[in-house]
Amino acid sequence: MMIKKLFLLALIALAISGVNAQERRSIKAFFTEEPFEIDGKLNEPQWGNAEVQSSYIQNFPTDSLPARKDSSFRIMYNNDFIYVGFVMQTDSKEFVTNSLQRDYRATGTDNISILFDTFNDGTNGFLFGINPFGVMREGLIANGGSNRFDFSTSWDVKWWGESYIGENYYSAEMAIPMNSLKFQDGSKYWSINTYRFDTQTNEQSAWSRVPQPQMIANLAFTGLLEFEKPLGNSSTSLAFIPFFTAGRSKDFESGTDQFSNSSVGADFKVPVGKGMNLDLTINPDFSQVEVDNFITNLTRFEVSLPERRQFFLDNNDLFGGFGNGRDANPFFSRRIGIARDKEGNSIENPIVVGARLSGKIGDKFRLGVLNVQTEADLDNHIPSTNNGMIAFQQKVFSRSNIGGFILNRQHNTEFNSEIESIPQKFNRVIGIDYNLASADNVYNGKFYLHKSLSPDDSEGNLSWGTNLRYNTRNWGGFANISYIDSEFVSDLGFIPRKDVFKLDGRLAYTIWPKKGLINAHIFDFFQSNSLIISRDYQRTDYFKKFGYQGNFRNQSQFEFAFRESYTYLIDGFNPTRKSGARDLEGETGYRYSTIQLQLRSNPQKKFFTNPQLEIGQFYNGKRVSIENEITYRIQPKINIGLRTNFDHITLPDDYGMANILLVSPRIQYTFNRNLFWSTLIQYSNQRDNLGINSRLQWRFAPLSDLYLVYNDNYFTTTWGPRGRSVNLKLTYWLNI
Repeated sequence: MMIKKLFLLALIALAISGVNAQERRSIKAFFTEEPFEIDGKLNEPQWGNAEVQSSYIQNFPTDSLPARKDSSFRIMYNNDFIYVGFVMQTDSKEFVTNSLQRDYRATGTDNISILFDTFNDGTNGFLFGINPFGVMREGLIANGGSNRFDFSTSWDVKWWGESYIGENYYSAEMAIPMNSLKFQDGSKYWSINTYRFDTQTNEQSAWSRVPQPQMIANLAFTGLLEFEKPLGNSSTSLAFIPFFTAGRSKDFESGTDQFSNSSVGADFKVPVGKGMNLDLTINPDFSQVEVDNFITNLTRFEVSLPERRQFFLDNNDLFGGFGNGRDANPFFSRRIGIARDKEGNSIENPIVVGARLSGKIGDKFRLGVLNVQTEADLDNHIPSTNNGMIAFQQKVFSRSNIGGFILNRQHNTEFNSEIESIPQKFNRVIGIDYNLASADNVYNGKFYLHKSLSPDDSEGNLSWGTNLRYNTRNWGGFANISYIDSEFVSDLGFIPRKDVFKLDGRLAYTIWPKKGLINAHIFDFFQSNSLIISRDYQRTDYFKKFGYQGNFRNQSQFEFAFRESYTYLIDGFNPTRKSGARDLEGETGYRYSTIQLQLRSNPQKKFFTNPQLEIGQFYNGKRVSIENEITYRIQPKINIGLRTNFDHITLPDDYGMANILLVSPRIQYTFNRNLFWSTLIQYSNQRDNLGINSRLQWRFAPLSDLYLVYNDNYFTTTWGPRGRSVNLKLTYWLNI
């Protein structure tokens, strides 16, 4: 308990200690009633009246020198749109892009982005980007943009953009509707930044300087946008998104073959007040959502996968940011729409209707309310379920906040009392979190306390934790504590293990050479301890790693690490997952160590590879693991990739031997900026599955699509078809 108190006091003290000493740059946006033609050329006369800002500062390979090829931007606005014009100096017309598909990945390509922190809270923002080929992307920034998990480009909103390639430059124009953003009525200032990835000079640069090693889109390092006259009222337009689906599916295991009845549904986006939005979905269909990547899992625990469904994305951090995302996340939206059947298998549980109210009330308070109803499946003993959550965040100090939530999952279907496989009648969780973010983002941290409530089980049931992160140019690291007792239950959460007290820590030191091939030498030490609470805090897992990472100036990387592990198995466990193999004994400790090597080539090149090797001991045997990711780009339309993962496990005697193979080729072809085709094939002998997912997408109008999706799955052990489906979905986005 003393450690807990010390961490809490440290977090409170640090919340008021961060002072951003960097002088803020500023730009003024002038009001205009003149029309713009969004063609990327910036030849409208009103652009000549705009204030022009330039002098971008490198973030890579240094953070103190001006960009070798500068960029400039200007902003104008009227009651309906905010207009942004960019001009980027270049050496040639040779640019790098992965494809022509919207929402591209910025790393390793040429592009320019702008971000708006419209409430000036340093926590949430909107991001818009465009590349020299006019390919657009938009995204949301959460938690200040401290790491890559705080960015989501799955968010969609209507706006217009175009680029133009000239001699020794390319330019771009954006027209972003005011009703696509949320802001305070009468706003006079927004926080903004723009940043550029330039493959010709191998640089990343930003208008408002971002120090290394911070994320370049971090909201702690913004400049100021001043409007010539205050903005009017914030008013988000009503969006009506109807859709139609039809298809055919065949389950070869059960022998069913049917045309799925054509169905219709709709999503609604309804503005509420000035900063809130109500999302409604009726009879949703997620057949067009990109399929998850297979993962080879050699652990005893579940792994989490990212949310891809549009309904759950807006303000997702407000609902899903509580607790510790790795060990104790009380709300994990992917639990909704999935249930376990009477045999314990995870199957789809269709959503009937859902509502989601989220956004800002004022400039410091955020509120979220979620309610989703799933249908009953009596044959599989799955009840109709109501899933609800209320969450809030109140800003404190410069960039920190206090949040709280109430989570409820209620089953509405009555079953015969003799049925044992049905879940408990209800599960509720309440909690409070304090999130620390210093003004200069040197310190980040959290303290949380959660309690679950279930029928006849209301005592104890606690999950709490605290962590503190430190990040400067040379020193970085974190300390983390998490506690999850054995009775804590969150049906809608991601809790891979319970009855555990966990302590993690990392310390890293970075050297930045002024010359040579290597841009940064990073030395780090990581250690993790997991203790079983109910066994007087007996150690069950121990892990430490000594590592070195060399980051080259051409953006390639090399990493070497020595890893030592200890695992105490309470129950028997078969890591090979081979039938007939003997389980490793329970109530036994295993100590083993490995060496890891990883290379990462320059992502700007047409050919990219990322091989990884791990070799050494594994429980009472040995393991060799080889992973690789290869991509080849034929600009600007074709992107071919191959992901492989091979694990060779040899255990003594009759404990088993396994060769676990995962092979996943992918091909993406973009006919143009509105027509895309992608195919992903995934073979996994651990899953006994060969899966094929092929998707054709035609964006015939802004945010309006026609999808044709083909799925095919085969058994690999006995070789035979498992399931097959073809789905057609038409969706149209209408602003009212």
